[in-house]
Amino acid sequence: MGLTEKEAAERLKADGLNSFGENKKSGAMKIFLGQFRDVMVMILLGATVVSVLLGEISDAVTIILIVLLNAVLGFVQEFRTEHTLEALRAMTAPTAKCRRDGKLREIDASLLAVGDLIELEAGDRVPADCAVVTAADLRTDESLLTGESEAVAKTAGAAEDRDNSIGRPNIIYCGTSAVKGSCTAVVIAVGKNTQMGKISEMLGDIGKEMTPLQKRLAELGKIVAIICIVVCIAVFGAGVLRGENVFDMLMTGITIAIAAIPEGLPASVTIALALAVSRMMKQKALVNKLHSVETLGCTSVICSDKTGTITENKMTVTELHTAEDVYYFSGSGYRVSGTVTKGADNTAVNPMAEKALSEALRCGALCSTAEIHTQETPKSRNRGALSGKGEWKITGDPTEAALLIAAAKAGINKDGARKLNECPFDSETRFMAVQCSTANGKRSYFKGAVEVILPRCSFYMDSKGNAVPMTASVRRSITAQTEKMSDNALRVIALAYNTAEGFSPDGGNLVFLGMAGMTDPPREEAKTAIRKCAAASVRTVMITGDHENTAAAVAKQAGLLRGGKAVTGEELDRMSDEELDRVIDKYTVFARVEPAHKLRVVRSFKRRGEIVTMTGDGVNDAPAIKEADVGVAMGMTGTDVTKQAADVILMDDNLATLVGAVEQGRCVYANIRKFVRYLLSCNIGEVLTMFLAILMGMPIILLPVQILLVNLVTDGLPSIALGMEKPEKDIMSRPPRSSDEGFFAGGLMWRIVFRGILIGISTVASFSIALRMGGGLEAGRTCALITLVMSQLVHVFECRSERRSIFTMNPFGNMKLVLAAVISFAALAAAVAVPQLQVVFDTVLPSSQQILAAVGLSLAVPVPAGMFYRNGADNA
Repeated sequence: MGLTEKEAAERLKADGLNSFGENKKSGAMKIFLGQFRDVMVMILLGATVVSVLLGEISDAVTIILIVLLNAVLGFVQEFRTEHTLEALRAMTAPTAKCRRDGKLREIDASLLAVGDLIELEAGDRVPADCAVVTAADLRTDESLLTGESEAVAKTAGAAEDRDNSIGRPNIIYCGTSAVKGSCTAVVIAVGKNTQMGKISEMLGDIGKEMTPLQKRLAELGKIVAIICIVVCIAVFGAGVLRGENVFDMLMTGITIAIAAIPEGLPASVTIALALAVSRMMKQKALVNKLHSVETLGCTSVICSDKTGTITENKMTVTELHTAEDVYYFSGSGYRVSGTVTKGADNTAVNPMAEKALSEALRCGALCSTAEIHTQETPKSRNRGALSGKGEWKITGDPTEAALLIAAAKAGINKDGARKLNECPFDSETRFMAVQCSTANGKRSYFKGAVEVILPRCSFYMDSKGNAVPMTASVRRSITAQTEKMSDNALRVIALAYNTAEGFSPDGGNLVFLGMAGMTDPPREEAKTAIRKCAAASVRTVMITGDHENTAAAVAKQAGLLRGGKAVTGEELDRMSDEELDRVIDKYTVFARVEPAHKLRVVRSFKRRGEIVTMTGDGVNDAPAIKEADVGVAMGMTGTDVTKQAADVILMDDNLATLVGAVEQGRCVYANIRKFVRYLLSCNIGEVLTMFLAILMGMPIILLPVQILLVNLVTDGLPSIALGMEKPEKDIMSRPPRSSDEGFFAGGLMWRIVFRGILIGISTVASFSIALRMGGGLEAGRTCALITLVMSQLVHVFECRSERRSIFTMNPFGNMKLVLAAVISFAALAAAVAVPQLQVVFDTVLPSSQQILAAVGLSLAVPVPAGMFYRNGADNA
């Protein structure tokens, strides 16, 4: 069987390689040029051209340097992330064992063709969608496609079967892995025709919208452009009406308009985002796009996958029922530590003294092909507790490993028993049996579905270890308990044995030992993260392919349900988009969903104006992750397709890291508002100073070179340092911003204008007072320069919070800002006091009275501005 090399080549030519079409990679030049598309950057480039035409070469050089700095910072981050993600890409198995020309050989998986015969064994990754021809106890992990953590049993079917729909028992799917057994299979779909390939194709149909921050900065850019035009027209008109030369007033208007542009804004935004990215990287969160950081901050809905995201993707035995007693196991996942307790009051017990319990656990340990091991050797096991820390390493089926770990918590293992015969688990018979030689002689152990094992049981083991005849009432009690456990989303495995000398898997007269209930437990850190999100008014919903009852139970344990309802993919299919939009707020759990359902849910939330963050680790999450405003993938357990679709990758798979990222996002946006407030207030003050002088018939208060000095001293370091402000203590107790909230919401624009007016009036007043004190024009301009710079340096400390006034904040809470202010003040002092710089900036050293008046005016400005602070009233 299999293909010849010639046949394979022909089919490869017809069907294409067994690989997915990757998105076109962005070259370095394309990434770099992409940094110049921002509206503010375009305005700055326009200002550069005007500056050159006016002969202001120094202004032009300064603006160009700022624009280049912004572009380089953005380029470095995106280029570095591109390379990091490139290292994570491995969409299909790199090699496959395939029969060509009748010989078994290992070939590049991309060269597989439809009709190739491959061989798989436990641990192998499936290289293409294949129909199973022969199987030996084969189980595959399909959680990346279906979201279900339980391994799926696979059986042989027709080799000519070409239906690769998800969930078929004789089909193995590309990207899944064999966890147990072996098989031979024929390739039925490659590349884009596989289920993983179809999901990859869906990603290409999803475009990315502008982030909320990009929309707001574009809005800000338009406002600045309008301000520049209005200022230019107003100055030109006022001057002409006064009889000034038309050309001179046109040039003056353009010069002042250029002064109105906050040159430092794009660089400050980029640096603030880059610093947040750096902090998040230290917290194990890799950011793909800079602007994704801020978008995280306004997240209002987190759509989370269940398996591996909210849960550990590690089956855990939580309880075991014998015919007469119930026992509970602590410690979740593969953690070494754990205890065994008994009854509703959780009485501590010695498991070895509980005959039925210890025999049931021994059955679970011996009737297994899985293995567990750890580097730790516990010195003692006291009252059911396994000492030490760390995790077990498992090999084989997760369900069998869960039984082994439960037995290990009771101090029971496979030692001392020798396996004689084995009947492997089969999806049709739904049980497994082994015969072992033990200290008590030969015993055959059985485990499987309760409805299969219980009818074969003629006896049950009581608490004293005696085999007692099974009665109808005991049988009914066991059945009722099984239903109760299933309703609680536990997977139930029955355990039994017999002492027959011969090995007869189909025989009866079994002794019922008990039934183990197991679940994939929620992560402890996920519970904490969900609580923090709730406190921050961020709604978390679960979207999973698992059963409705199981998903609802896990959601309840994780703290997600909170009065919400569960809905299935089948029920979603019966709803129109309009109906779903109306009722989606009622649901917290979306179960039995396929990739298309996940996309519908994300899109419905977005239509309702929510900012959606989608987390997940499986291939089935990738389309929804790309569609969401922010896609978050798990770095450790996440598939490569998902990582490539995501905006953020959690390198430690910890939802607590996501909460930290949301906090960083909120902090970034708050800081951007802070330095936008600062820069625009300062620029309005500068423009108003010049405009008032023209209206009042005064001499030009500040020369172009002095305006340049102000921009260099106040627009650079202070605004960048303001972007390094730490998150305010209550930032995660505030509701997220609305998606349609304007950038200047919460009265920010009024504050900016009011503060700019105060700065402008104070500067004009300083100029006038200096002249009245007998100073010349140069002294007046120097005093105006001092007041303008000092009032802006005072204002930068006001901008540290939108909720508190400068008088209630610790001035040393941001030492980087203090340092920036000191450097800016030193630059101002040098420009005023150093003779060589006096020549450059047309300054003189004013008298002490003039300096006191200039400084006093700058320090007086915060007092009237303080009336606008109402503690906690503003939406920061």
